[in-house]
Amino acid sequence: MKRMRFWLGAGRVVLLSMLLCLPLPLMAAEQSPQALVIETTNRIIKALQAEQAQIKKNPARLYEIVDEIVLPHFDFRRMSSWVLGKHWRKASPVEREQFVKEFRALLVRTYAAALNDNYDQKIDFLPLRAKKEATEVTVRTEVQLDAGFPIPINYRMYRTEEGEWLVFDVNVDSVSLVTNYRSSFSKEIRQGGLPKLIARLSARNQRLTRD
Repeated sequence: MKRMRFWLGAGRVVLLSMLLCLPLPLMAAEQSPQALVIETTNRIIKALQAEQAQIKKNPARLYEIVDEIVLPHFDFRRMSSWVLGKHWRKASPVEREQFVKEFRALLVRTYAAALNDNYDQKIDFLPLRAKKEATEVTVRTEVQLDAGFPIPINYRMYRTEEGEWLVFDVNVDSVSLVTNYRSSFSKEIRQGGLPKLIARLSARNQRLTRD
């Protein structure tokens, strides 16, 4: 029941999958994005298995593991600009950096514990449909639930000029993470402005850190 409650929220499905399936740092540029996803899935699972005792003693260690293995390979700035849309273009450089920081922290702190409780879910990787020279691809996966039905999760990735593959959006059952947050944040910004949204995210992140 605990796992099923976790999976009932589409946002949590997104975050669990995002944190489990990201490219390893400093991998060869010629390696496919799907191969990177598979290898990093194994890496994060092994890390969580090996450090369960330490995580129980010091829950902050979970954040450190996620930060070390996963977060450097998300393009949070690109995601943030898409989430804010026109509000990003109007924001000051300071506001942009503040939002990226708090948005990044929000995703991690909200779901790190859920990741730790559910890292043993089985993930199937579907054939990659992309040309070798493609600079933007979608890595398709399915998460197999205990209830017996899979959830399709697609990772939109692009290759930088340096040859590194980065995730910039995740789709769960055709629902985009970026689009989902863009809708909710846009409404909040219209009502109270971007500074108020940033302040709320900051307060929530601090509260989650204390808890």
